[in-house]
Amino acid sequence: MKLTKEQIQQLYKFTRQHYVEHFDVQTELVDHLANDIEQIWKEKPNLSFEHARDISFKKFGVFGFMDVYGARQGTLQKKYIKILWQHAKDWFKLPKIIATFTFFYFFYKGLIQFGDTFALSVLVVLILFGLVKHILLLQKVKKRQKLNGKKWLLEDIIFKGLFLGGGMIGINLFNIINISSPKVYNTYWAIFYAAIFTIMVVYVYMSAVVLPQKAENLLVENYPEYKLV
Repeated sequence: MKLTKEQIQQLYKFTRQHYVEHFDVQTELVDHLANDIEQIWKEKPNLSFEHARDISFKKFGVFGFMDVYGARQGTLQKKYIKILWQHAKDWFKLPKIIATFTFFYFFYKGLIQFGDTFALSVLVVLILFGLVKHILLLQKVKKRQKLNGKKWLLEDIIFKGLFLGGGMIGINLFNIINISSPKVYNTYWAIFYAAIFTIMVVYVYMSAVVLPQKAENLLVENYPEYKLV
């Protein structure tokens, strides 16, 4: 016995009721549930759809769909980091490596000459730029999601997920500089923080500018149905 289109839609609703909001994860779960329900019906053809669905759902364990959701999220976050790293490596090749060393030299000279004042100013500018840029991007994404009624997990990760990690790095570095660093940087500390700031510039630019521009291609590559939305 095969599930009807109406029953498939009921399964989508069922996943949403169990706190799975992303369409790609819903589809993965619906496919699993549908195949399992059809297998259950082969053994017990007289079971109702709802009863067979509940039997299938219990196989997910105490936490229901959350284990599958967490695993999928972890996989896509690793994929995102891999994509980010692939693009970031370009900054250490010609011609972008020239810009990378220019940033490094600028930060180094600023730290040597102005010390903590310069370091804190750089952090504030980077954090504010990244924050404003991501807020604007999130507004755009939410508008699109509202229009078509679908959320995609990789899309959320690209536009907001790992920026939080970058923000925490910036805040922790801010605290370290504010509490423990000397007022005037010697060569060792200037080189260390100049390298950190250069990496932060690349990270913020990649996560707030480059990847969002490439997001549609990345999403179509992972979700062929995305281009139909």
